Parts: sequence; C-alpha cells; structure tokens
Amino acid sequence: MSPEAQARQQIDEKLTRAGWVVQDTKAVNLGAASGVAVREYRTDADPADYLLFIDRRIVGVIEANRDRADGNITTTDMQKARH
Repeated sequence: MSPEAQARQQIDEKLTRAGWVVQDTKAVNLGAASGVAVREYRTDADPADYLLFIDRRIVGVIEANRDRADGNITTTDMQKARH
C-alpha cells in the first residue's frame, strides 16, 4: 500500500471514530449525517484532501502533507486560506 493510501486509511479511521461520515467526492450525500467529511473535494483553488461539513455547511479543511523530517504523510491543521 502506498504512503498516500496508508495516510488516507488512517485519516478515514480517525474521522470515523470521531463521528464523521466519510465519503468520496463522486458519491457525496451531505444529508447522510450531521458531520460529513468528503475526500478530494474540488475547490476553486485545487482539491482539498478532506472538506468537513456540519449540517451541509463547510466548517473545515484537512490537508495531508508530507512531513519534511521523515517523509511520512501527516494531517496538518486546517488550511482554510486556500479554500
């Protein structure tokens, strides 16, 4: 499994444990739950790794970035400026 796929799996698991419903951008149903995390959501700037919705409103962005120190992919703080 690629590092990107491993990171996505870990992020999906953490979001699910936190109560988010995780969906692919190709099958979005923002009414599926109060909290929906959508993978690879298209924005005007570029795709966000995850866009977070609560009650159909955007509340945050998760970007998975490569950690410069060891090459691992980690989740960074919300980077709303681009989105």
